[in-house]
Amino acid sequence: MPAMEGFVDFDPDENIPSLKGKVIFITGGTAGLGASSIKALAAHNPAHIYFSGRNAHAGQNVISEIKCSHPSASLTFIQMDLSSLSSVKAASNQFIHDHLDILMCNAGIMAHPPALSKDGYEIHIAVNHLGHEMLIKQLLPTLLRTAELPDSDVRIINLTSIGYRGHPRSGISFNELSTTTSKLIMGPWMRYGQSKLANILYASALARHHPSVTSVSVHPGVVETGLVTNLSFLRRTAIYVINWFMGIEIMDEKKGEYSQLWCAAGAKKGELVNGGFYIPVGVERTSTLDKKGRSEGLGERVWEWTEGVLGKH
Repeated sequence: MPAMEGFVDFDPDENIPSLKGKVIFITGGTAGLGASSIKALAAHNPAHIYFSGRNAHAGQNVISEIKCSHPSASLTFIQMDLSSLSSVKAASNQFIHDHLDILMCNAGIMAHPPALSKDGYEIHIAVNHLGHEMLIKQLLPTLLRTAELPDSDVRIINLTSIGYRGHPRSGISFNELSTTTSKLIMGPWMRYGQSKLANILYASALARHHPSVTSVSVHPGVVETGLVTNLSFLRRTAIYVINWFMGIEIMDEKKGEYSQLWCAAGAKKGELVNGGFYIPVGVERTSTLDKKGRSEGLGERVWEWTEGVLGKH
């Protein structure tokens, strides 16, 4: 992506400071941007990195690879299925540290066929939104206690996408979040879009409800990870063609990790706009969100709906 006003010249190897004493949690850490982010952060000596995923073998492979380069790195893999709220709640009990400095909600799915989660929710909203909010709810007491410590700098990084623009006209189609019978014309893309809109709105709501913790949403760019390459040929081609016409670069994983790493650890304390929306690299673009993306009212409705769902589990 070409440089623009406000663009940060960022290299994780050079520009992330020492993370000594920091405890980090990253979802979706067994592949793609999650695994890439773990490797980048491990190079800066954090106290511990927790990361989650569904595949325990892949998790151990990530640990083994990091240990080859950084033998003293301290890591814990937590098996977690974000499509199951009970799985997330149970898995969060494996977090045993008394403080947490960085929570990166990285995992996600895109353009899947109509399906319901194990709890009966539309699969995109379940994985991309509800699973992460259950994790945040479980870890929030620790995050808030950490924020009270001297010189603390607690951050929640919520990965989203400019694909949020594909949301339905209402923003979030609440009456369709527990059904596979969708009236949405561009079904898979609109369901994905509203889940990514939910990520943006929930990040800004977190900032309002818990201002001592810095919560931002981050569009990492269009990155050639499994999120894209595992799609069908037609859907994958559509992404490439649309972005080619828009002049948007398709980035590899190494470059794609920069935006979330800058927000998680590269930006100086106080440099992030709490509740802000960021694009690569380090560019705050909340003002360019559409009306739904900027709607505090819709954000509070998402917050209340989410709290209601999580309260049942």
